[in-house]
Amino acid sequence: MKKVLKSLFGINAATVTTGTILLGLAAYLAGIPFLDLMELKTVDLRFVSRGDLEPGHEIILAVVDDKSIEKEGKWPWPRARLADLVDTLSESGAKVIGFDIGFWEPDENNTLKTIRRIEDKIKALGIENTDLADFLHESEAVADNDRLLADAIGRSQAGVVLGYFFHIIGENRENVDEEKIRQELKLISKARYHMVRYTSKEAQHSSVYTALMPRSNIRLISSATPDAGYFNMFPDRDGVIRWTPMVIECQGKLFAPLSFQIVRAFMGGPPLSVKIADYGIEQLQVGRLTVPVAEDGSLMINYRGKAGTFPHISVSDILEQKVPSKTFKDKIVIVGATATGIYDLRVTPFSSVYPGLEIHANVVDNMLHQNFLHRPNWAGLFDMAAIILLGASLGIILAKARPFTGIFTSVALFIFYVWLCRYLFISRGAVLNLTYPCLVLIAVYVNMTIFKYVTEERQKKWIRNAFSYYLSPSVVTDIVKEPDRLKLGGAKKELSVLFSDIRGFTTISEGLTPEELVHFMNDYLTTMTDVLFDYKALLDKYIGDAIMAVFGAPVPNENHAQCACRAALGMLDALEDVRMRWKSQKIPHIDIGIGINTGQMVVGNMGSKRRFDYTVMGDSVNLASRLEGTNKIYGTGIIISEFTLAHVSPLFLCRELDLVRVKGKSDTVRIYELMGEADVAQDIVDLAGRFTQGLEEYRRQEWDRAETHFSNALKLSPDDRPSQCYYDRCRTLKKNPPGNDWDGVYTMTGK
Repeated sequence: MKKVLKSLFGINAATVTTGTILLGLAAYLAGIPFLDLMELKTVDLRFVSRGDLEPGHEIILAVVDDKSIEKEGKWPWPRARLADLVDTLSESGAKVIGFDIGFWEPDENNTLKTIRRIEDKIKALGIENTDLADFLHESEAVADNDRLLADAIGRSQAGVVLGYFFHIIGENRENVDEEKIRQELKLISKARYHMVRYTSKEAQHSSVYTALMPRSNIRLISSATPDAGYFNMFPDRDGVIRWTPMVIECQGKLFAPLSFQIVRAFMGGPPLSVKIADYGIEQLQVGRLTVPVAEDGSLMINYRGKAGTFPHISVSDILEQKVPSKTFKDKIVIVGATATGIYDLRVTPFSSVYPGLEIHANVVDNMLHQNFLHRPNWAGLFDMAAIILLGASLGIILAKARPFTGIFTSVALFIFYVWLCRYLFISRGAVLNLTYPCLVLIAVYVNMTIFKYVTEERQKKWIRNAFSYYLSPSVVTDIVKEPDRLKLGGAKKELSVLFSDIRGFTTISEGLTPEELVHFMNDYLTTMTDVLFDYKALLDKYIGDAIMAVFGAPVPNENHAQCACRAALGMLDALEDVRMRWKSQKIPHIDIGIGINTGQMVVGNMGSKRRFDYTVMGDSVNLASRLEGTNKIYGTGIIISEFTLAHVSPLFLCRELDLVRVKGKSDTVRIYELMGEADVAQDIVDLAGRFTQGLEEYRRQEWDRAETHFSNALKLSPDDRPSQCYYDRCRTLKKNPPGNDWDGVYTMTGK
């Protein structure tokens, strides 16, 4: 099934990474509600991590707090007290007074009702008394709180901006009176955007917040000032106020919010303008100030901090003249309620309890100081680029990295991107998507980890199956941990190679039946292979009765030459054991020859992409093969080169056999017989000493002396074939001297 899937889909690390990135891009473009909500939460975290910022000094909040309620009585107060507040703030030099309070119905005043009943009664009785009528008229004026407030607004030196709200389309408003809508709109007619410019005919159909009808202040108060703005706020799905609508359409007219109208009044009353393009609102402007908004006309609020960031002053303290008059000089004063039980609680990124009028203060401050949060025009491209680059970078690294490196890189990329988004948020006011790129990072890490686990387990299984036949279990385990060593291709390394061969195998095989031959070969090869595995050898191949083994690869082994020598000695010891076993089976006595060389060679998987073998190649390998065959000349069991001796001396007893020249090569090589570990029996040490003395005389062409030393060696060990070989050479060369230019080199003519 896995092969079918792989052939159909070509699943690899690149496919996994690309697929994850494409899914991330699709989710980003489609907009997953849950993930979009998570993104909003990350914006809140950016606010919290940034902390509070010092706001401008233009804004003061006049709050109807618990202290004010305690002194002035329960809310709502008689509007005469609010008229006093307007007078006090105006006399104190306030530049703008904004009301986050609505005056929807006439003020309930029993005194005014009584006066008006008396007037009605006098008219009904037909009583005509000018003095009484004047008195009642003056009393009515004093008792009419709505008029008192309207008069205070009218004479105020400060610009007064009233608040109202819209009923938004979609609300349940049955039996709406069209005449009522027209009357309400007339009361706020001057609160519209003065200049509306469409870039095309299609722009006239752009989507903005649309209202059913306004709920304006009573006519008497509304007519006292032309400045008014809505204080509607629309929370996100989680109830948090992050945006404020800067444009609401009602009956084809566009209206501005309380905050924008306050800024306009503070700037001296320049016209409000809005530019609308095909895709939505392009720009808002008041005088020299420009306000960046989203396509639907909403502005992301750049909160200055927690509740109380802007100064709060109790209305009761203002009415009682407890606040220095210079406090309000040239200030914007926003009036609203914060007392327990009467003010509108709002949820913001900083707090779940936040006064609504302070949200307006934040928006006003943003506009006055041009300190906005916004989604730049390039934000969408940036978000998608982040998804692609972060995902691709991590995928490339994970494809080759070790687990710790992969985890470290994933965490580093995650932290870097979070830091980058936070930095741009704080320093540039740019709100970039954090959720989707980070989720793609996580998804790439998880998917690649699963993919690598599955593929590595499959690879480990393949390695175990492939190498268990020619490597020891411990070496296979090491390779499984680092499978990269088995990539197709070779690397040049210093290794040791061992070749072994059965002497006279052809003759032996001819004397055995096929069944006996198979049994013989299996028994022999199993025994020799077990010895090789004991010394961490790589069983390179069987070539008939010959064995080729490599030491030091694929798992590095600094003592590869020592292992090769010990393995060779172990093979001879094991051969003694099997000879005893074969004797009862009437299998002929056999001898083997072993050649070992150490040197630089190419090692790796060699072959085609569909079929390859892990093997070694090079002159050093060829020399080992020739040394194995050279045993026939000297009658030895194990021959090693001078290069191997350099790695194992003095751990082993070796005697120099000859100085040879390989066929086709000009360089000479000293070869040695491996006689055993360094602690061999003394008679073997003596034999090696006599032989070495004879070899020295032999090279000086002192044939008689050399012959004597070799003869003495044969007395110590009559079966010592190397001594017999040189004894015979001395007798031959004594009869036919080689001449003064003889270098003592023996040229190898075969393998």
